[in-house]
Amino acid sequence: MDESQSEIETVRTYLLDLQNRILVATSDLDTVAEVRKDEWERSEGGGGRTVSLYKGKIFEKGGINFSDVSGTNLPPSATANRPELVGASFRAMGVSIVLHPENPFAPTSHANVRFFRAQPKNGAPAVWWFGGGFDLTPYYGFEEDAIAWHRAASDSCKTFGENLYPRLKKWCDEYFFLKHRNEARGIGGIFFDDFSEGGFDNAFAFLKSVGDTYPSAYLPIVENRANHPFEEHHKDFQRYRRGRYVEFNLVYDRGTLFGLQSGGRVESILMSLPPEVIWKYEWHPETGTEEAKLYEKFLRPRDWVGES
Repeated sequence: MDESQSEIETVRTYLLDLQNRILVATSDLDTVAEVRKDEWERSEGGGGRTVSLYKGKIFEKGGINFSDVSGTNLPPSATANRPELVGASFRAMGVSIVLHPENPFAPTSHANVRFFRAQPKNGAPAVWWFGGGFDLTPYYGFEEDAIAWHRAASDSCKTFGENLYPRLKKWCDEYFFLKHRNEARGIGGIFFDDFSEGGFDNAFAFLKSVGDTYPSAYLPIVENRANHPFEEHHKDFQRYRRGRYVEFNLVYDRGTLFGLQSGGRVESILMSLPPEVIWKYEWHPETGTEEAKLYEKFLRPRDWVGES
């Protein structure tokens, strides 16, 4: 399982282009949002480009990050499922996007596409794999949005096997789950890791399908909900649910853990955190409210495509 340097550079070129295309699309949608771009270098090897959005009319905060880092020892988060790679040198690159809308009726979204190459120290051949996916975190649920989101996720998988979407949807539902709360983070999407199925060209084509699908799946949803009327108690619930987002990213998220364990740029790694968050002691939504509906109908695995 080998790949040429030119193939790796092709992945890098795609990821940089994807970052730029998503920035252009979000900036076209939210012309008020301030944009900051930071180029950074990592002492052990590599670096990246962080793009942050803030104080927008549509996006309260967001990040569209590219990184390409290398090192002499894969962090534990990357070898947890592959113990044979403990101590391997590595190169990892990817684009990670998190967008937090201002309006509580517009969902937060996350997407990530990444490539890893590891060289074991025992002289075994280098191994590579792709990973990523996208998921949606609504604060107030709309079934038509959930259906559209999962149809897009399903479509991104179609040409790569009829069983791929159900498998990656299940993986996503299980991954973005707060075990200590016994609660889903959102309505899921697709998630994959250690993906090399069909060889390099096929696996890379699938990565591109996922990356290219994300903006066309998400931006119409947030644009449609951006002007929905809301009151302060809606905003308060959004801040409360954002606390769950923080808990997941700091406790479970493999990308966050990899960045921190590999000595990455902290400001870029934590760009996924929302701007305003609250925690309440022993709070539960009142029966029959819009807030209760989120827990009852959306924060549980559902076959959105099949139900539609």
